This record gives sequence, C-alpha cells and structure tokens, in this order.
Amino acid sequence: MARRNMDDAIDSSTNSAPDLQILGDEVTLQPSGYVEPPAKDAEGKEEALMDKFASFRAEPLQFLREVSLYVSGQGWRAYDNVIGQPVFYPGYSENMKSMVLSAPLLRQRITELAERRVAIEEKEGSLSRDSKDYVSKRTQRLNAIEGGLQELAEKMTDDMICKLESKAFIRGAYYLVTQLLTRAYHQGIHVSSEEVLRLRKVAEVAAQKKQSIVFLPSHRSHVDYVSLQLICYRLGLTLPIVVAGDNLNIPVLGSFLQHAGAMWIRRSFGDDVLYTTLVQSYIDTLLQEGYNVECFIEGGRSRTGKLLPPKFGILSFVLDSILSGRVEDAIICPVSTQYDKVIETEGYVTELLGMPKKKENLADFLTGGSSVLSLRLGRVDVRFHEPWSLRKFVDEQLSKLPSVPTGLKTEHHRPEVRALREKILRTLGYKVLGNINDVSVVMPTALIGTVLLTLRGRGVGKQELTRRVSWLTERVQAKGGRVAHFGNAPLSEIIDRGLEVLGKDLVGVVEALAEPTYFAVDRFQLSFYRNMTIHLFIYEALVSAAMYTKVKQGGAPHMQDIGFEELKEQVSFLSSLFRGEFIFSSEGLEVNLDKTLHGLEKDNVVRLDRDSSGKIITIGLSDEERKAGRENYDFYCFLIWPFIEAAWLAAVSLMGLTPPLGQNGEVWIEQNKVHNSAQLLGKTLYHQGDLSYFEAVNKETLKNSYLRFEQDQLLHVVKSKDPKIPPRLQLDASWRPSRDSQTGALLAEGKLWDFTEKVAKSRREGKNRRDGATVSSRVLRLTDELGQKLFEETIEAERSGKSKVPTRLNNEEKEALGRSVEEARRKRKQMGVRPHL
Repeated sequence: MARRNMDDAIDSSTNSAPDLQILGDEVTLQPSGYVEPPAKDAEGKEEALMDKFASFRAEPLQFLREVSLYVSGQGWRAYDNVIGQPVFYPGYSENMKSMVLSAPLLRQRITELAERRVAIEEKEGSLSRDSKDYVSKRTQRLNAIEGGLQELAEKMTDDMICKLESKAFIRGAYYLVTQLLTRAYHQGIHVSSEEVLRLRKVAEVAAQKKQSIVFLPSHRSHVDYVSLQLICYRLGLTLPIVVAGDNLNIPVLGSFLQHAGAMWIRRSFGDDVLYTTLVQSYIDTLLQEGYNVECFIEGGRSRTGKLLPPKFGILSFVLDSILSGRVEDAIICPVSTQYDKVIETEGYVTELLGMPKKKENLADFLTGGSSVLSLRLGRVDVRFHEPWSLRKFVDEQLSKLPSVPTGLKTEHHRPEVRALREKILRTLGYKVLGNINDVSVVMPTALIGTVLLTLRGRGVGKQELTRRVSWLTERVQAKGGRVAHFGNAPLSEIIDRGLEVLGKDLVGVVEALAEPTYFAVDRFQLSFYRNMTIHLFIYEALVSAAMYTKVKQGGAPHMQDIGFEELKEQVSFLSSLFRGEFIFSSEGLEVNLDKTLHGLEKDNVVRLDRDSSGKIITIGLSDEERKAGRENYDFYCFLIWPFIEAAWLAAVSLMGLTPPLGQNGEVWIEQNKVHNSAQLLGKTLYHQGDLSYFEAVNKETLKNSYLRFEQDQLLHVVKSKDPKIPPRLQLDASWRPSRDSQTGALLAEGKLWDFTEKVAKSRREGKNRRDGATVSSRVLRLTDELGQKLFEETIEAERSGKSKVPTRLNNEEKEALGRSVEEARRKRKQMGVRPHL
C-alpha cells in the first residue's frame, strides 16, 4: 500500500477518515475527498490506475509481465485465503446445484405439484379410481411427474446459479475489467478507509459464524456491481453473488458474467410456483452456507439520479429465509455508489422522453466497450453503511407489536400474516434507502448541476458559480451530508474539473463577455445530477413550496406571510403527494416540520412569529433573505418545482380520461398509452409556455404520480394473467369531472379539478400564464382532445381487430378488481391519511 505522510494526507478541516484510492496494484491512502493537484514535477506524483498498467504498444514486455502476474496469481492477485466462504474451485457449481436441488422446501414443492396434477387427472377421468391396478398406476404417474419436474428444476437451476469455478478466470477478469473501468473513470474507485476496515472486521466475524453479508447498493449504472466486485476482490473478501435480470444473459457476455458472480433470474415470475420455490431454495442455500449476496434495493437502474422506491422481489426471499427460521441470521450492508458522471445518462434521457428501452445485445456492448476507453469520467465513490443484523431488525419490529399472529413462519395465505410480512418488508426497504442516503457522497458535478438548475438567470459567472458551490457545500455538510473532492485542491480547480467531466454538451460557456458565463445546455440531462442532492433538502423544499402559495401573490412583505396551520396543511398535502418520490424520516410531520422551520429560522431564511406562549403563528421570509434577493429560498423552491410541475401535469392528464358523452364508462385503456399521452400533453404545454420545466415530462416521474393516484383510488389499474395483455386503467367514477351537456366540454369543477388546483397553488408562477384561467381554457381543452383520441383509438382498434387488448373486463378481472379496491381501502384505513414528511 502506497502511503502519503499522514500529517499531510489528512485534511485538518474535517474529521472524516481518509479515503482509499484503489489503483490496481496499489491502494493509496488519501484525505477524505482528496483530489490530486497538478504536479509541478514528476517527483512523488501519484498516478491513477491506467498509468500503473503498461501499454502493449509502448512497453510490450512490461505489459506481458503484468498480465502474467494476474493470471499466475502473484501476491494479493492470487485471491487465496479470502475472508468468507471458499469460491472459485473446480466442482463449485455441482456442489451448489446438489445443495439447491436437495433443499427440503423444493422437494416438498415438487411433491405437492405432482399430487396436484394427479388429482386433476383423476378428476378429468384420465386416471380412473375404478381400475384394478389404480394404486400402482397412480404411483407410476406420480413418479413420472415428479421426475419431469425434477429434470425441469435441474435445468432451471443450471441456468440460474453463478458458476465460480476458476481462479485463473477471475484473475484475468479482474485485470480486464479494471483496465476498462479505470480508462473510463480515470481517477479510479474511492472508498472510505474507516468503512472498509469496519467491513473487513464484520466479514471476519460473519465468516466464523457462517453468516452471509447481503450487500444492498444503490443502482444508477451497470458499473455499480462491477465496482463492488472489484473492491471485494482487491480487499480479499468473498465475492458476492450478484442477483441479475436475465435480460443481461446474452451470448458470450452472459456466460462471462455468470462465471464472475452473476446469478440469473427472470424479470417476472408470473404464476410459476416451481420457479418461485427454486429461487427461494437458492437464496436459502446461499444464506445457510454463508455466501455473500448482492442485490439492488431499487430493482432497476435509476434514470433520474435520485433513489427509487424500494422493490421487494429478492429482498422478500431473503426476509422469508429469516422469518421461516430456515436461516438464523444475515448481515445487511447498504452501499452507496456515486459517480462524477454516469456513463449511461444519454441513454436514460432518450428513455425518459418516451423512446422505448433498447434491448441489450453483444454488438452494442462491444462497440460501447471500445468507446469507453476514450472517456474521462472522473471517479467512482463507493461508501458502505455500518452493517447490521437482519435477525435483530426483525426481532425489533416484532417486539413493537401488541401480539404476533400465529403462523408467521409458514402460513403466508392468512391476511394478518401477509399484512405483517408486507409491513416488515416495507420498513426494511425504506430503512436501507435511508442508510444509503446517509453515507452517500455528493460529487462536484452534482454541486455544479444543482447550482446551474437553481438560478433565476440564464447563466452565471465563474466567481458567482464558485460562491454558490461553496455555499451549497456548506449546506450539504450542515445537513450531515458528505462532499467529495474537497481535500487539498482549491475550489476553483474542483469546479474546473467538474465542468470538464460534465462536458460542453451539458454545460456551455460564453467567452466573449465581461466574464466567462456558464449556462445549462441540456437541462434534462443535468437534472440527473441535481437529483443527487435533493434528498438532503427535501424538507426545506416542501416548506418553501408551501410558503410560495402566498409569496407568489406579491404585495407588501406582511401580505406574503402564511399562517402556521395553512402552511402545515399544504406541507402535509405535498408530502403525501410525493411519498413515492422521496424518502422521509419516520419521525412524522409534527417533528420534521418543527425541525425544518427552526433550521430555516436559524439560517435567516424565514421569520417565525410566535404568540405569548411561544407557539408559531405565522411564517414569512426574513428581512435578511429579502435583502439577499431571496436566493436561498429560491434555491429550495427550484429543487422541488420540477416535481410539482410533473404532479400537476399528471393530474391534468387524468381529466382527459373522463369518458366522452354517450359512453357508459366501461372502456379500459392501455396504461402505457395513457402515460405516452400525458407525456405528449406535457411536451405541448412546455413549448406553449404553460409548463415551466421540461424535466416535468420525465416518464419515470409521471409514472410515480400515476402510481400514487392508483394507490389513492383516483384511478384503477387491472393486470391480466395473460402476459400478452398489457395493464389497463380507468379513472374512478367518483373522480370524473362533469361535462357540458350541450358541447360535451370538460368543466372546471369536481374533486379532480380541486385536487389539480391544490397542486397548482405551489407551482412556479410563469410570465406567460396564470394558473386558474389558463388551465380552465387552453390546457383543459388540450387534455380533453388527447383523452378523446385515446378512447376513439382504443374502441376502433378492438372493433377492427387490430388490437387483441380487450376494452372491457371479464368476470374474473372484475372480481380481482373488487378485491384489489377493498384491499387498498383496508390499507389506507390502517395507515390513515397521514402525511409523509
């Protein structure tokens, strides 16, 4: 390990532990967030990983020597004596298959399925009970079915499990992947020395107890799992088994990844009971044997830059292993992976603007891999939260209950058991997301992107940009966040480096002015980096947006004040509106609102007027904030406004789902077509000046709004058992606005209109519009026209036979919908209509 002088290495301005920069053959100790300044001479210069490896063209002999060190396994490269369970040995795959296929849970399921099939054949008459040799025929048939299911299970197991067979392979793979990764991210991978040392100690104890570490990283890029594997390899930890979707199991690449640690699972299990049990048996086996596991708490990659709501697929299998008692304990380790620049952001933008996701293929991978070699994307920062016991977490959750329902281990079909499991799972998911946010590092590109997208003007000079980045850095640290790259390098160098990484396609500069002026070129893509900071300021942003309902009205300062109860009511509404977008503290509205208001008062952003007992009566902007041009208050508003715009757009688009005059309201429309129509409406409104932010047409944010509307029963979504029939939706009858009986035009009245108006109260007031008048005329007409087009196309497609998607529900779907509505009402009654702030 190359070390700098400790007195020089540790930044005196911070108590953070030093970082480790993983540079291939070296692990360099650096102060927290260190950025190497330009060297004045070659003496003592620290080089990045790509400089440590020799070039075949320049130094062929040295290049071949380095490759041989990896293949033969010299020193740490050997990957011998790892901390954890043994991997990469001949016969590993067969041993794993044998353990999975002999799992009691799987064998019991195969027997049950065989018995169920024989019972069906008996009922159909193909296996007669009146036959003389009925018993022997039944036994033969049962054995035949079990044998067939066993063969199928063996095939699925072989396709699923990872195959850690060869150390020579993993050594070569490490060398190859490190070369590729650090040519793209030319400043390497950074981790916290304190966190890594703690992780190693936890891994040592877990290995002694034969317990697994379940790594739960954030997911913004395919680089996420690569970087974590490289870290574990370099630090001598057993590589985790990475749960991966089989969409990546493409020729050549799929086999490579499977031998490097990937296990393949279907994107959807459907009603395949055998496959579901097989996955559970594999997870059980891994946890029982103490193998480390890695799965992404968000499911897919975040296209927006912020954490997505938790997906509970694989996590539910892990939790079931613990609740059932089949596994004693497992160690949970939340992981944050942050980037100067995410390699896939351009592709994300096209997807979010409505282009279908491109299917993975080898040709794109190879051409993309070659282009990666020429990129300079900065560095990757990986942070590990303090690991914790899943068993202890479950016990704590159960201890809070007045009584634990019987049958918690096995009787999943019972409503009270299922409800409790869902509650524990949901609490677990959001705890992990909170942990990830707690250890996340804010990169300089995120700081620059946030500043540029929270300005009132078109651009900003370098001096003002530096001042705002400095202010934002202080705010991030004051909120308990971590900021990267502020060790020894001057702030101006950090900003220059961030601008270089972002590139001229995202941030432009006008030179021929009194001073160089920087401006956002691609606001949509730049919003990805802004969203990396919003979780730190979400409370202040919601309070500021609630205050804006009065501030936007203008007038004398006292006329812009808002009463406490009015503020609280709007904050409650907004926090509930964004419950699927952001992660809120579990302390509740009263505590979080009180903390936020006092924090804003301390920062001289707001003024709190109190009565004689000290109770807050009114809230207004402070004199200091007004003298400062409202820049701090505006910053918080600018953070949340794009999301408010998206929620307003989604609510307005719902009004177009009101059936035209003369229809009975039984038509169901494809969900994806409704989303596309809402996005088209948003693009139109943006270009006509009725929408302030193009980011509001972000497809993921619109989908989140629609999911929230579904949960609150504004609309209903039906998913067919037939995978060829896409989800369909319909606006709830009680939320449909009225139509003019003569013209058929939508009327600006009713529950949905009131809901839309409530969202609009916190929208940014633009120069070219006034909320009420605009919405009730042009905007309402546009959404109605698009909605009627949806109805016409849906009915015509079914009538002409061009579409096989039914516009009406069958009896089975109606019954399922009724149960779903009742279940949603039950959950809402249990939860109450509590705010989420």
